[in-house]
Amino acid sequence: MAEPNTADNPRSLAWVVNAVKGWVERCGAIWVQAQVIEVTRRSGPTQFLTLRDPTEEISATATCHRRVLDAAGPIESGMTVTALIRPTVWSRSGRLSFEVSEITPTGEGQLLAQLERRKRLLEAEGLFDVTLHKPIPVLPRSIGLITGAGSDAERDVQRHATLRWPAARFVVRNTLVQGPTAAQQVIAALAKLDADPAVDVIVIARGGGSLEDLLPFSDEALVRAVYATKTPVVSAIGHERDNPILDLVADLRASTPTDAGKLIVPDAAEESQAIEMARTRLRQAVTRFVDVETAHLTQVRSRPVMVNPTATLDITAEKLDSALQRLRLATNRALDAESRDVDHMLERVRAMSPKATLDRGYAILADSEGDSITSVDDTDPGANLSVYLSDGTLVVTVDSLDRRTPNQPPSQEDS
Repeated sequence: MAEPNTADNPRSLAWVVNAVKGWVERCGAIWVQAQVIEVTRRSGPTQFLTLRDPTEEISATATCHRRVLDAAGPIESGMTVTALIRPTVWSRSGRLSFEVSEITPTGEGQLLAQLERRKRLLEAEGLFDVTLHKPIPVLPRSIGLITGAGSDAERDVQRHATLRWPAARFVVRNTLVQGPTAAQQVIAALAKLDADPAVDVIVIARGGGSLEDLLPFSDEALVRAVYATKTPVVSAIGHERDNPILDLVADLRASTPTDAGKLIVPDAAEESQAIEMARTRLRQAVTRFVDVETAHLTQVRSRPVMVNPTATLDITAEKLDSALQRLRLATNRALDAESRDVDHMLERVRAMSPKATLDRGYAILADSEGDSITSVDDTDPGANLSVYLSDGTLVVTVDSLDRRTPNQPPSQEDS
């Protein structure tokens, strides 16, 4: 039988702590719902969490293995979770703690875990590669705007854009911005604006809302549609703290619709000021250039040669006249030589031409086909021939054939 516990016979503190530890651990593992207050990740296998009751001001420290947290997906402060915990007492400190063997996000936490998995999948495919982002045009001809009809987001984008650039032109496509069909409507509007050649940039805008309200803008089909567009896309969803997956694939993220209106067009006042500053710098540069050139001209004019500049011109003029005379003489000699060569060639050509031969009393015979007759064998008695003379043509008829050569006496056979 145990000795009674009295002031004269006290128990050790270790005995009490171990007794409490035994009583607590007999409770066994139990499923609880709690809110995550803090997550402390360390390099070792043991990780630390602070959990709080959803309705009561009660919190407790818990530990779990790294594998448990990794399997649960992203566990962040503020998330509601369901956890399988086993209470225990630290022997050295006597502090109550809980060991977590399973943990599952619930409510928004579960949605966040699903979105995180989707985000990792799309990132692995390269959809968030910033090097693929298309540049936003400096001054778009038309701005495509996808937003809820009559929404504050629509007014904010248009108002702040026109305040900066009054000539800003919008092509608005109103869609649902929350609910199960919102993503498909946004995708359809995106396709129409992307096909419009006048639209240089597209803004997808929506005001703030709960995580569930903003789910359409983390839809996988919408994210892929934005990635495939040829037109730059600006994401302007919710407030600064809201981060739908659309923000990661868009070519530019605006923290709010108001911010989007400021980012898509230049500020006319700033541009006017910049132009005026550029004009001032240009005037100053021109003035400096003129001053430098004036100083240089003054220096040149002060040189001795410039005292009587006509003397140099006179010498140059004399040299030019002499060169012109030599050029004329050389040109005339060359022309005379060429003329003689041409005359000589003309004489040779005339001597070889058929016309010259005809002028000397010769004739050219041709048959009715126009073929030349060079032998008596080329024709027959009775044939009509053309006789080409120097001043005309005769048409003759062959009476007979005589094969004698000129100046040859007639043979006995020919007589």
